Amino acid sequence: MSRRLAAARAAFGAVLLTAVATTVPAGEAAAGTYDITVDRVSFDTGAFVKTGVGYNGSQIPTVLRWTEGEEVTINVTNNLNEDTSIHWHGLILPYTQDGVPGLGFDGIAPGETFTYRFPLVQAGTYWFHSHSGFQEPDGAYGAIIIEPAGHEPFRYDRDHVVQLTDKHPHDGARIMRNLKMMPDYYNRQQRTLFDLIDDAQEMGLGAALDERAAWGDMRMMPTDIEDVQGYTPLLNGLGPTEPWTGLFEPGERVRLRFINSAAMSYFDIRIPGVSMTVVQADGNNVQPVVVDELRIAVAETYDVIVRLPEDRAYTIVAESVARSAMAIGTLAPREGMWGDVPALREPPLLTMADMGMAHGDHGSMDHGAMEQDDAMHMMADGSMMAGANHDKHAMDGEDGMAAMDHSSHTMPDGTEMTGMAHDGEGSGDPFYAPGSGLQPSAADGGRMLTYADLRALAPLYEDREPDREIVLRLTGNMERYVWSIDNVKHEDAEPIVLHYGERVRFTFVNKTMMTHPMHLHGMWSIVDTGKGQWDPVKHVVSVSPGTTVSMETEVDATGEWLLHCHLAYHMEAGMMRHIIVEGGPGEGVATSHDHHGTEG
Repeated sequence: MSRRLAAARAAFGAVLLTAVATTVPAGEAAAGTYDITVDRVSFDTGAFVKTGVGYNGSQIPTVLRWTEGEEVTINVTNNLNEDTSIHWHGLILPYTQDGVPGLGFDGIAPGETFTYRFPLVQAGTYWFHSHSGFQEPDGAYGAIIIEPAGHEPFRYDRDHVVQLTDKHPHDGARIMRNLKMMPDYYNRQQRTLFDLIDDAQEMGLGAALDERAAWGDMRMMPTDIEDVQGYTPLLNGLGPTEPWTGLFEPGERVRLRFINSAAMSYFDIRIPGVSMTVVQADGNNVQPVVVDELRIAVAETYDVIVRLPEDRAYTIVAESVARSAMAIGTLAPREGMWGDVPALREPPLLTMADMGMAHGDHGSMDHGAMEQDDAMHMMADGSMMAGANHDKHAMDGEDGMAAMDHSSHTMPDGTEMTGMAHDGEGSGDPFYAPGSGLQPSAADGGRMLTYADLRALAPLYEDREPDREIVLRLTGNMERYVWSIDNVKHEDAEPIVLHYGERVRFTFVNKTMMTHPMHLHGMWSIVDTGKGQWDPVKHVVSVSPGTTVSMETEVDATGEWLLHCHLAYHMEAGMMRHIIVEGGPGEGVATSHDHHGTEG
């Protein structure tokens, strides 16, 4: 073990922050004060050493443990030579404490200390990260655990945080420059002549050439699943060569709090030989569901309980969806024990079903011409695809947005796009097309978690009809590496105005070839899986290519917020919107309307 990694491992327990002791009068909520420094940190992944940004001087993520009902005070000191910020991802709090520069908050200047103060009105597993520049992908992230004021609805003997990220030898700014210069710069799984020969042997030369031509028309490859490869995944700040170990006693029930803090990477998580009982999604309790594997989108959290019966080591395996890299951790009765580490599985390939073209119209989508400023988009075969209505009112759902039939999801060329399944108990995942190369598939034929499996343990809100619908088309141009909503980048878009007390249905229509984890700040998102009051409540909703996904939001937080794709380089490229909630307590909010100044 390297001296640097040994020091990091030894420091693991030291980065769990506890409150400064306070005296609390009887009948009042507990209050805690916490200190965080933002520092230049050297990250040793085992594969490379890279300077980045971290908290409290460590590459090991800081863990904040709080209690529901507590009033917290967090002093954040910026030791960088640039502005910084901390966004408390998934927390319900005043917008001035949300930590987005330009939205009721000016950021934290070099050498300055900013004090966040807010009450904790929820329990569960969350995380925090910088919302300034590329500091988050460069390492500025940590975990938040909020214990409930009462009893948990499930039993466990101990718990461990399992926080994942994708650490790259290049810093975030350099990655963005390279993607703008050449969008497949980081694709390490490009198809070769040998792949064409294999395909020709399997399907015949003519069919293989036709397939290559179809992908060429879209200016894509079947391996275009991840924008960025070549990184080393970290689990709790440690690389796969000398992984993190979580201790247990044989026979114990262990709660694992999975957090995906990656810049760009989705992970498929499993523990070979052990099933997982999912009990929480994005901090909200769900009816327990037993699975063998789960896919965690960027910025999501899942809590599972595992029973570890034997006196041996078990391996936590987290593969990237393109099988380009793997994070591992160990669950063991004693330090120094190692479990078996499986080899990376075969990389999946995209299919035409992923492109929304399950009926064989392979030439219908021009990936390089997806972003147009016109109301109609030219397809590769000369047909037209209905585009975004750029009328200001259409953006907030006041007219024109009902043109797409969300029951059938039919494109103008007759191709049916796979959308939401509303049968409640359907097999498979309603967010993935049949025959999809993106369809999660558990190892050894086991059960893979899907959104269709998630049911709220108890309704958070009254089950009622939405007051209006806002349709947001997720758009982009991979050739130019431009990402947008309704073909308008964030800096060119008007804010979306919501009204306190209304329920708004957000419908995401993914017109791109990439999966987008959409995150709304400050308010919960009720994902429509057809279960009514039992629909799961989340803060991130993953939207696959060629699918339409809806969520409903009870607008109960006055202020200025963001709605954005949580893939760091998609957000920076423009897939983001400024949200203003008017009315409510205080009769409105003084907004800056300066969305040009909002940092990603």
